[in-house]
Amino acid sequence: MNVMLIFLAAIGAIIIWWLAGQRLTSKPWLETGSVQLPAHDDAEWQRLPVPAVKIGLFVFLGVVGAIFSLAVSAYFMRMASADWWGMPVPRLLWVNTAALALSSAALQWAKREARHGRMESLRPALVTGLALAVFFLVGQIQAWRELTAEGYVLADNPANSFFYMLTGLHGLHILGGLAVLAHTTVRAFSADVQLERLQLSVDLSAIYSHFMLAVWLLLFALFAGWANDFVDLCRTLLN
Repeated sequence: MNVMLIFLAAIGAIIIWWLAGQRLTSKPWLETGSVQLPAHDDAEWQRLPVPAVKIGLFVFLGVVGAIFSLAVSAYFMRMASADWWGMPVPRLLWVNTAALALSSAALQWAKREARHGRMESLRPALVTGLALAVFFLVGQIQAWRELTAEGYVLADNPANSFFYMLTGLHGLHILGGLAVLAHTTVRAFSADVQLERLQLSVDLSAIYSHFMLAVWLLLFALFAGWANDFVDLCRTLLN
């Protein structure tokens, strides 16, 4: 339970911090002129009103974070059972983690290029982020195949079940983000692309990618056993 509360508090703090820096209290209907987004600096971008879809994304990510925090909390509670046997972490997961991190970095690059309207560098950035995310999913499936070939099947023990459940749940969320990212990438190559909408789509894809990377790093630390020391530290501080 402590782990769940800490995870939820961290997610809530990030959301509140981000929203606090936006113009949620602005009244765009009182402003004259229309908003133009051809190309501008980061300071000007931050002063623009927050689209409702972006707020909706952060609410959705809060729900996703709550789901994963509950699953992680259940993972720690189940570890205390006598029938729990740890399973090895495939080396391929290190490669997959690097691919997901690079994909997130590529989308951050795409986000910056979109803000300045630089289509010639935005397109390769989107393609790179998409390709690396696909590589991550393929690598996760290959890691599953390696583990099952070594006898670590789903119903063998609770540790295996949690591994497949958590990585599968994360993979499904990555797959959903890929559908949006693929659509955004196709739009970037369209001749009649609307830059304002494309900028928003790239921004949302980057935010989603960063969040899913953070969730995966937490899960990877969990499977590698590094999270145990962190939990012991948290319990010491809370007690």
